[in-house]
Amino acid sequence: MSSVVPLPFRAEHVGSFLRPDYLLQARAAFASGGIDAAQLRQVEDRAIAEVIGMQRDVGLKVITDGEFRRTYFHVDFLRQLGGVVSEEPRTITRDDGSLELAPPVIKVMDKVRHVKNIQLADFVYLQQQTQALGSALVPKVTLPSPTMLHFRGGRAGISTQAYPQLEPEFYEDVAKAYGAELQSLADAGCRYVQMDDTNLAYLCDEKMREAARSRGDDPNELPYRYADFINRVVAYKPQGMTLGIHLCRGNFRSTYAAEGNYEPVAEALLAKMELDAFFLEYDDERSGDFRPLRYLPKGKHVVLGLITSKFGQMESKDAIKRRIDEAARYAPLEQLSLSPQCGFSSTVHGNNIAFDEQRRKLALVVDIANEVWGDA
Repeated sequence: MSSVVPLPFRAEHVGSFLRPDYLLQARAAFASGGIDAAQLRQVEDRAIAEVIGMQRDVGLKVITDGEFRRTYFHVDFLRQLGGVVSEEPRTITRDDGSLELAPPVIKVMDKVRHVKNIQLADFVYLQQQTQALGSALVPKVTLPSPTMLHFRGGRAGISTQAYPQLEPEFYEDVAKAYGAELQSLADAGCRYVQMDDTNLAYLCDEKMREAARSRGDDPNELPYRYADFINRVVAYKPQGMTLGIHLCRGNFRSTYAAEGNYEPVAEALLAKMELDAFFLEYDDERSGDFRPLRYLPKGKHVVLGLITSKFGQMESKDAIKRRIDEAARYAPLEQLSLSPQCGFSSTVHGNNIAFDEQRRKLALVVDIANEVWGDA
């Protein structure tokens, strides 16, 4: 792959894609003991090769493995860190009959440490397949945000025996673990990593802010603490790697868990976090207006998630262009890009959208980006 550091492309995506039926069947067979891990990985390899080709065919230059080796975007990674344990996520039924993914119980029971290279083998396969299709394509790895080790349970979710005080030992240990993971990926040629974070977006929602208060946290202080937390990870970022973050308000089977304008977290997020890129959901009124983008410093990039990944109805190209123009009132157009608001399948279950609709959404992103910026 090229040695040039990849900034976000004008046409971007968050990373996860709908799983084909044959992959879901293979996962079920593995769970029941019908096939072994090696056989499952062969099926995953086939599905990943196909979804890489799909991304290339619609005109994308940034390529992921669709998160096809994961059941959940966050738990599968976090539980492989030393000192971290997790129960399986569960679903709950809302009053209107829709399903919601209940926050998984993630606990820190011992010192957090990097005990193995978690994404390395997966990245190597992604890179091999991507390189075979052309040097202009850039593989991107997605990881859950380290803040998820704190926000889900607060102080009560972190062993007081392992960490009598959270500052600085807990935050520094997690940052070192992430730094080791990033270094293993960089050594293999990875230059583009995106961290997925629900917590900062949740802190835009008054219900979630009240839940934080009930755990003993100050929702006004937490964004700045998390900015410092993320910056500890950035301090270990390998030279030449682009590191971004995606904020999500929930994406389980086309539902969401939170809403609210970015204003409560905007300064901590955009002005304080020393990241290269920020992927922000802006597909409907849940996200509020674009005024929070005024905090974006020079040299940083915002990817506008204006195309919904939750439903198949296609957006109007002209309407999306108008929204980009509106966003450009608060942040320079050259510091903006376009993407779907989230992945199409943050969990193995997938959103309520068809495969052809997923493809058309991605093609729309590429078409609009080419028309607005000239090169996606």
